[in-house]
Amino acid sequence: MNYLEILGTYKDEMLETLKETVSINSVQSAPVRTVNGEFYPFGRGVQKALEHMLEVGEGMGFRTANIDNYGGHIEWKADSEECPKAETFGIACHLDVVPEGTGWSTDPFCPVVKDGVIYGRGVSDDKGPLVASLYAMKAVKEAGFKPKKNIRLILGCDEETGCSGMDRYTEAAGQPDLGITPDGEFPLIHGEMGILYFDIAMKLTKSSLKEGLRLTKFEAGTAPNAVPATARAVVASSEPKLYDSIRDRAAQYSLETGFTVKTKKQGSSMVIESFGTAAHGAHPELGINAISIMMDFLARINFRNEELNDYIAFYNEFIGFNLHGESIGCDLQDEPSGRLIWNVGMASFSEEMASVTVNVRYPVTCTGEDVYKGIESSITDGRIGIIKQMHDAPIYLPLDNPMVETLMDAYIKETGDTENKAMVIGGGTYAKHLNNTLAFGGLFPGEPDTMHQADERMALDSFYKMARIYAAAIVNICC
Repeated sequence: MNYLEILGTYKDEMLETLKETVSINSVQSAPVRTVNGEFYPFGRGVQKALEHMLEVGEGMGFRTANIDNYGGHIEWKADSEECPKAETFGIACHLDVVPEGTGWSTDPFCPVVKDGVIYGRGVSDDKGPLVASLYAMKAVKEAGFKPKKNIRLILGCDEETGCSGMDRYTEAAGQPDLGITPDGEFPLIHGEMGILYFDIAMKLTKSSLKEGLRLTKFEAGTAPNAVPATARAVVASSEPKLYDSIRDRAAQYSLETGFTVKTKKQGSSMVIESFGTAAHGAHPELGINAISIMMDFLARINFRNEELNDYIAFYNEFIGFNLHGESIGCDLQDEPSGRLIWNVGMASFSEEMASVTVNVRYPVTCTGEDVYKGIESSITDGRIGIIKQMHDAPIYLPLDNPMVETLMDAYIKETGDTENKAMVIGGGTYAKHLNNTLAFGGLFPGEPDTMHQADERMALDSFYKMARIYAAAIVNICC
């Protein structure tokens, strides 16, 4: 039988392996040191999932490795005599899942199949694609192919919370020479935009004035890469009539703009709340930023600290509700990526400091310095500065790259889909941590994306189809 026919005989076994894997609650938890001295850096659940998959791989006759419980791999080695200097083709997946949350119609860690669809936390992100990749390796092996590259299914353990485990893994086990990560979308992600986190901040000098209004605190957001749905500011004054004025202005602002701003007394202070719509920082156009609503409203209030008033005016002039950095000098774009994506994810104000945290995703043919140069050219107020926090450089392979062409060919031969094209995304995957690696599946065009949501699910037809695609890619690239 050829490898596609062999895969057809695996369907029941594949489904059972997926159910077993999903039934392990592998949400990252606190590190554990056992009485025997073993260290589980990502908690017992992730550790159990890692040990389980390594055991499954060993049972198939593959070599396995556990890198200090930070990650591992299941490997099919090339013949050392025929290919003494064989490259390594990596398939990087992750075993950890996001917390289950609420709103499920099934038990998230007791996977069930209904109407040809499997439900459970991690079935699509990323345990389903992982299991499909493993059985693709098994089918190609049993079909009698002799790989000219080492094929290594890499098992990541903390992709959802920072990828430190993958960095630790590659330090010890080495980088693949090329590879895929089945943790994105089909047909292929051939580029991932660069990502920056930074603060735009101003130190504030306490006003010596006794009268007037103070902003004592303003907090919003929990992560740079999310559009905040709410923002909360606390103001204080010894003049109660100012509170009446703020309440009236909030009502008028809500009426004029359609945004919601509410006020309430809290002891001797007043709380102001703004309400937007949450969204992922890679798609801020799907949300409404509560920080920008709050800053727009605060511009209607005169605080006794003129530095604070200046910072609010700066924000509204140069940031506001922009989604592409167009007012602050960094509206970069290119043909593969489109426009730069700008999201203000967090705000933190006190009487000593005003600061917002920005998440930028910039085009693949640009650099982080291109972004900063544009911003710095717009910040002419010497009191306002940029505090750089994090940078992930972009990755990109052009459409005529041989690996791009080979992966697209594997997808098209199985699906017949020539309409959907390889894409560049604003998100980030393991591809940014590995050499010459691209995100390849497993979400098919037109399918609902339920990753990180209640009732996460995957059609079984898609599960088996992605296994066939991954098997074809392995044959085309490695055999």
